[in-house]
Amino acid sequence: MKTVIIIPARLESTRLPRKLLLEQTGKTLIEHAFIASSQSRLAQRVIVATDSEEIATVVRSFGGEAVMTAVHHQSGSDRVAEAAATIDAELIVNVQGDEPEIEGAAIDRLIESLIQHKSVPVATLATPILSRQQLFDSSCVKVVFDRSGKALYFSRSPIPAPRDEGWVDEYFLQGHLRSSSTKAAPDPIAAAPVIFFQHIGIYAYRREFLLRIPELPRSNAEKIESLEQLRFLHHGYDVLVEIVDQATSGIDTPDDYLRFVNRYLNR
Repeated sequence: MKTVIIIPARLESTRLPRKLLLEQTGKTLIEHAFIASSQSRLAQRVIVATDSEEIATVVRSFGGEAVMTAVHHQSGSDRVAEAAATIDAELIVNVQGDEPEIEGAAIDRLIESLIQHKSVPVATLATPILSRQQLFDSSCVKVVFDRSGKALYFSRSPIPAPRDEGWVDEYFLQGHLRSSSTKAAPDPIAAAPVIFFQHIGIYAYRREFLLRIPELPRSNAEKIESLEQLRFLHHGYDVLVEIVDQATSGIDTPDDYLRFVNRYLNR
C-alpha cells in the first residue's frame, strides 16, 4: 500500500518554546524526527506539515519536504489531515515532530497492522507501564483495550483504576513486566501478564478516515482529557492498539531535551 509519513510541526509550544528548532546536537529536533521517520521500510515518503515558514525553511535546508498548513488546528491529526488532502496515498502515518528517537520498526508495525486488519481505520502503539510513578503521572496517557487489541478508553488517570493502591505497589514489586510483544501471540493479554499500558502518540490512518477527522465534533471526554483519540472512540471508530516493548522518549520539557542531547552525544 502506498504510505506517507506526515510529521505535524507547530512552532510554538507551552513547556519548551520553539523546541523543534533546538539544535544542541548539531541538528534541529525536527531534522532528527525526519531522519528517524525515514528509517521506515514501508513508507515511501516523509513530509513535514507546519504552520511556520521558519520550520519549512529549515526542513528544506536539510533536503526534507515541507508543506504549509493553517495555524488554527486544535490537534496534530487535524494538521495532518489538511496536508493529506492533496496527497496520493492509501495510508498516512502521523509521527510527532518531538519524537527524535522513534524507530522505523515501530512505524512499520503500525503500517503492517492496517494492511492486515482491513476494516480498522486507525492503529496506534502502547507499551507496558514500568513504575507506580509513571502510572499516576497525568502526562503519561494510559490505554485499556479488549482481547482483540481494540482500544476501550484512553485517559490521563490510571486505568484500570485500582481500588486498592497498596495492590499497585505489590503489582510492580512482583515483576509483572515481562516482554509484551504480540508477535508470538495474537492476544495481547495472553502474551504477558501486564495490566497497565502507556499510550504512545503515533498513529497510522486510512486516508479516507483521516480526512473525516476535522469534521467530527469534539466529544466532552476529549475536551476534558485533552486527548484527540477519544474523538475517534466517541464516534464509534475502532482504534487498534499494537504493543511494543518500550516507548521512545518524546521531548516536552527542557530536561527531556537535555537528556536526549546527552544520549545522542554519547552514542
